[in-house]
Amino acid sequence: MGGMETTHSADHGIQAGWIWLNGTWLPQEEAKVSVLSHALHYGSSAFEGIRAYETPSGPAVFRLGDHLKRLAGSAKILRMELPVSLEVLSEVACEVVRRNGYRSCYIRPLLFRGAHSLGVNPLPVPTELMVAAWNWGAYLGEGATSGIKAVTSSWIRSPGHVLPTKSKAGGNYVNSSLAKADAVSAGFDEAILLDAEGYVAEGSGENVFFVRQGRLHAIAHSVTLIGITRDTVLWLAGQLGVPVEVVMATRDELYLADEVFVAGTAAEVTPLVSLDFRPIGDGKVGPVTQALRAAYLDLVRGRRQAPQGWLTHV
Repeated sequence: MGGMETTHSADHGIQAGWIWLNGTWLPQEEAKVSVLSHALHYGSSAFEGIRAYETPSGPAVFRLGDHLKRLAGSAKILRMELPVSLEVLSEVACEVVRRNGYRSCYIRPLLFRGAHSLGVNPLPVPTELMVAAWNWGAYLGEGATSGIKAVTSSWIRSPGHVLPTKSKAGGNYVNSSLAKADAVSAGFDEAILLDAEGYVAEGSGENVFFVRQGRLHAIAHSVTLIGITRDTVLWLAGQLGVPVEVVMATRDELYLADEVFVAGTAAEVTPLVSLDFRPIGDGKVGPVTQALRAAYLDLVRGRRQAPQGWLTHV
């Protein structure tokens, strides 16, 4: 990825430069919140992960409007008020790229409940808003091209009547963090979570796809977040003439697939070469995954024609 690191930013400490916090631009070291913030104690926050890429016409944010609409939807589900309009937030997202001089970067808007009271009831606590950006390379490292090894997690994805799965809520990600930590500790790159009925749900932060006999199978939303990258992959499949079916699948169906990959803003399109110690297909990245990954990277980098509004130049 042009101008981006190849390691996890978190491994070396995030360097975010200028951060927008509640209407004020601050250097990272001055962007502070109270340790009594409601979000810190109870996970009462919502966020988005957005990528900007270097294109032939300069840096551009991919599907910015769709990401911000999803943030507004998360806020609605969580009964939180966005303190600014989506138009203002869009400009802030572009400005964080410009102000920090990025050519490519990851953008993180975060809506959270601040310090007011620490009763569980969130409604008296006002919402605050932060936007930051930093260099972030391939989220899953070298496996982004060569393929990763995944394991089915012992943690299940929380069902919709337990947590609001269509909201990108901070509290939801305790589930993901536990699954990811266990997978990495066991020597794997990523975790695949099942739902309460035993069907494949998603990765710790990605949607799941598999290919059998040339047909792309997208895991149905069920308890998963409605993925913007997932939607992009399905659009690209149509452009490439790859037939698509939306399915519920058990994990052994992934074992028998010719190809499996995960997709998300951070992970982009990342192939799996094994799951639960079993090789996927011949244990190499398959042709459909390769084609979709290449098309996706061309799309976000402005080398393939994108639908109107998908690239916001900063």
